[in-house]
Amino acid sequence: MLREMGLAPLWRLRAPATGPEAAAIEDGTGPAVERAAIHPAGAAPSQAQPSDETDERRTRIARMDWAELSEAVATCRACKLCERRKQAVLGVGDQRADWLFVGEGPGAEEDEKGEPFVGQAGKLLDSMLAAIGIQRGRNVYIANTVKCRPPGNRTPEADEMATCFPYLERQIDLLQPKLIVALGRPAAQTLLDTEVKIGAARGRLFSHQGRALVVTYHPAYLLRNLPDKAKAWEDLCFARRTMRRMVDASP
Repeated sequence: MLREMGLAPLWRLRAPATGPEAAAIEDGTGPAVERAAIHPAGAAPSQAQPSDETDERRTRIARMDWAELSEAVATCRACKLCERRKQAVLGVGDQRADWLFVGEGPGAEEDEKGEPFVGQAGKLLDSMLAAIGIQRGRNVYIANTVKCRPPGNRTPEADEMATCFPYLERQIDLLQPKLIVALGRPAAQTLLDTEVKIGAARGRLFSHQGRALVVTYHPAYLLRNLPDKAKAWEDLCFARRTMRRMVDASP
C-alpha cells in the first residue's frame, strides 16, 4: 500500500561503527576515511525499515557460525529470487582473509556451480587479483550482495538486497577483513547505505562498520567497457597501498 502511495521503500541508518578497527580509523592511526553522505528517507538504496520479524531474522543470522550460515543461505526462501535459482551462492575463499571483494550477484555460471565469479567476469577478477599479488583462496574472500541469481542477470532490486544483506553482514563479522573492495554500484550502495556513483567514489577511502572500503568497477562492466580497465588498475593500486598502510600500522 505504501509503495502504491509513493511512500516506500523507507530506509534506515544503521548503527555507527564500533570496535578497534573503527577507533583506528577515527583516531588517525588508520587511513583517512571519507564518510558517505546520508540521504533522506527514500533517497538511497539501503536497508528497508525493519519490522519485528526482520529484526528477529537479522538477530538470528548474526549469531550463526559458518556452517549454519551456509545452510541458511542454501535453504533461504526470504525473497522472490529463490524461485528461479538452481542454487544459492554464499561465497568462496579464505575464511580468515584480510581482503574481501563484494560483487553484485551470481550469474548463470555461478548459479550452476555454486561459486561466485566463475565466468568471464571471474577470470578477469582473478587476473585483477594476480596483478596486485594476491589470488583466489589465499587471504582473499569473494562474496556478493545477493546470494541467488536475479532473473536474466538483472540488477538486484532494493528489497532483494535488503533481505539478503544480513547474510553479507554476518560474513563480514566472521571474516573480520582489513579491507573491503566493493565491485560495482549495487555492492557499493549496499555497503555504504547511500547513493553512489562509481566515477565520483573512485580513489576515496570509505568505511563500513569501521572497516576500510574502496570502490571500483565490476569486472562484468569492464568486459563491456575496455578503456575503463586502466581506471580499475588505478583503484587496485590504491587498495594495495591502503592495505600496506594498515599492515604497517598494525602493532
